[in-house]
Amino acid sequence: MLEILKELDYSPLLISLKTGIAATIVSFFVGIWLAGRVVRMSERKKAVADGILTLPMVLPPTVAGFFLLLLFSRRRTIGIFLFDTFDLKIVQTWLGCVIAATVIALPLMYRNARATFEQVDSNLIFAARTLGMSERKIFWKVILPTAAPGVASGTILTFARAIGEYGATSMLAGNIAGKTGTISQKIAMVIQDGNYQLAGIWVAIIIVISFGIVVSINLVTGRRMKNVTRW
Repeated sequence: MLEILKELDYSPLLISLKTGIAATIVSFFVGIWLAGRVVRMSERKKAVADGILTLPMVLPPTVAGFFLLLLFSRRRTIGIFLFDTFDLKIVQTWLGCVIAATVIALPLMYRNARATFEQVDSNLIFAARTLGMSERKIFWKVILPTAAPGVASGTILTFARAIGEYGATSMLAGNIAGKTGTISQKIAMVIQDGNYQLAGIWVAIIIVISFGIVVSINLVTGRRMKNVTRW
């Protein structure tokens, strides 16, 4: 076992962590912005927008990966434009890993942010408007700090989903060793090769990471509930 650990190629772990961090950063800002816009919409518009934004969460990841592949393929308009104009290749690159993970994980950030924004006391917002604060300043100085625990939980869940993404990543970025091969892809590959011992090591690694994420969520949400009387 020790010999296997010494000879283990940790590139899938590093790729997964880099992908998760990048996708979480993008999802954080985009998800908060979208949640802030949707929460102000009418109920009918909110239902439509919410359905569109949460669709990747309920679709099989391979379906999302299929559409991403069609969108960014160099045989398609957007893929051709990105490559010819900016020399950007999405398919079978690490950037493809980030895009796929972001599309799959973004709904978690959006849903958590929206839910916690809707629970912010409206009296705080009215008071801030009375003091002459702009809507942008109200959002960043009042709403976001008040909703911080929920946003933090959404961020942690987004990171967890991003590092564990498999289907869409495989479709868009492929499984290139040292380049786009993530932990999830590595586990599937070594199981296909019949190397259950190596697969077990990778599974143990991802379990430890996932456990740490769950503990972090409990600590974050526990801080908000520390002043609440328990029954």
